Amino acid sequence: MALPAIAPYPMPTADELPANRVGWTVDPSRAVLLVHDLQNYFLSAYDRSSAPIPELLSNVAELKKTAARLGMPVLYTAQPGGQSPDERGLQQDFWGPGLPADPHAAAIAEAVAPDEGDAVLTKWKYSGFVRTDLLERLREQGRDQIVVTGVYAHIGVLMTACDAWMQDIQAFVVADAVADFSAGDHAMALRWAAGKCAVVTSTRAVLDGDRSPSA
Repeated sequence: MALPAIAPYPMPTADELPANRVGWTVDPSRAVLLVHDLQNYFLSAYDRSSAPIPELLSNVAELKKTAARLGMPVLYTAQPGGQSPDERGLQQDFWGPGLPADPHAAAIAEAVAPDEGDAVLTKWKYSGFVRTDLLERLREQGRDQIVVTGVYAHIGVLMTACDAWMQDIQAFVVADAVADFSAGDHAMALRWAAGKCAVVTSTRAVLDGDRSPSA
């Protein structure tokens, strides 16, 4: 039930991304950047010196800089350490006790740590919308787009993007700013998102304001 040891794998390239069903584009006046669960505990499953982690952290850092420059709010989700079985609920059955009661394990990776003014939401379930005030924050700030980065692509990233769709929030999954258990899981998450609930894009496309390819 613990996290697997994740073997290195390459980030998907732009020409490997699935075709999108919709042609949404990121509008900085409408969007927030979400850094999803980039905590030391979840990254400890990887060799952090090998792909895809250096590129993941570098790309998220670049997106954060651009968001700050353009006035896009930056939000984080982070799971608390030392949760009780009651707090974990069914996650206990699938993943065991989760994060230990260790501040370093629960901390956001230093390379993408929150800056002053960034908000960190305590997250309890796969989706960043469940038992948090993420939706309320978006509504209060007049934002109806969410750019999703972080780990793990086929679990929390995908569920958060799908939950956004259910709330009529346009989701953008940044293919080379998320990571997963394997290249196969990563690719599956991108295909499902592009076909069902989100635009799959790249860091470069977001930074350049390019339109992502659509079917």
